[in-house]
Amino acid sequence: MLLIGILIGFMVFLAVSSIMSTGEGGGGSGQEGLPSSITFDFLYTSEKQAWIQEVTPEFEQWFFERFNITVKVNLDVRGSHDTVNQIIWGAQPTAWSPASSLWISYLNDEWIHAGGTQEIATDSTPLVLSPVVIVGWASFFEENKVTGFQDLYQLAIDGIDYKYGHPDPLLSNGGVMAEVLEFADALDKKPDQFIIDDFTNETALNFVRTIESNTVNYEKSTGFFGRWAALNGPDAIDCFTVYESVVIRNADKANKTWGDSLVAVYPKEGTLLSDHPFVILNAPWVNEYQKFAASQYLFYLLQEQNQDKAQEHGFRPANPSVPLNPEVFNEKNGVDFEIQVPIYRPMSGEVMKALFTVWPSVKNPGV
Repeated sequence: MLLIGILIGFMVFLAVSSIMSTGEGGGGSGQEGLPSSITFDFLYTSEKQAWIQEVTPEFEQWFFERFNITVKVNLDVRGSHDTVNQIIWGAQPTAWSPASSLWISYLNDEWIHAGGTQEIATDSTPLVLSPVVIVGWASFFEENKVTGFQDLYQLAIDGIDYKYGHPDPLLSNGGVMAEVLEFADALDKKPDQFIIDDFTNETALNFVRTIESNTVNYEKSTGFFGRWAALNGPDAIDCFTVYESVVIRNADKANKTWGDSLVAVYPKEGTLLSDHPFVILNAPWVNEYQKFAASQYLFYLLQEQNQDKAQEHGFRPANPSVPLNPEVFNEKNGVDFEIQVPIYRPMSGEVMKALFTVWPSVKNPGV
């Protein structure tokens, strides 16, 4: 939090100094050379849509009361991969928040490849946290011991007929993270140790292909997958890989509908955090007014009352000074209060491209 505070304070100082000295930017003239209004685009992902839509109007009011300047945040919600594509294809957001830091290196690589002269995403701060988990119905886990992807592989080898699933990696961050964790167990490596040649390792490819052979659904988003599983029940799917927040949001509905509980298993070898980084883009279309307003938006989203609202939507607070809510993170909601498995670091953008390339060769072709 000290580092975050320093970053925000420095950004605000630079923005205000520039605004006061040059008067650059749009939005009309205001008092003392400041604009009367600031508008900026925020390109972010669907998992946190309900939270962002709840708190953004409150931020706009807070900003006006604090600076006597009207601010308008234009919200553009998409999948993580699509947010990258939109920026490469010409979208001009001031702030960007994919579902995971996995995408930062990937965006920078794609930006440079498309002709950019420097990295476009240079600083990031997590907004909220949600680990990737293997979720199953309690009845399935009572019959089958599952502590990680090695166990899912062994069940398939033993001929246990189970129905598995996760979002599509070409569309969903949750799907990418599921595949990364499957390959981590297949290769016995941490994701930040992956190299491109790992995706030609036939033993690893067969490991992942064996798990994927039990897949019955590749939904287009992680949130949609959770809702689909809760709606269709244990006859449709036995276990699937999604975010912890998806379990929390669907636990009560699933239990009431099917009389069976959704339970999250935190892969024992390690997992990835969906950390929803907030990035103010290092782009020529972002002016100092917009940097200033976006830095205040980040500051506002990390405040305790707004991090508490995020917990109500199933997210862990990224602000470490905010206590975890035991009314949300508990066994009744199918999750653990504390994460007690290793947290992996993300892989490089080049390796992520290789993962996209190999995906068609390991997916279940019948789904």
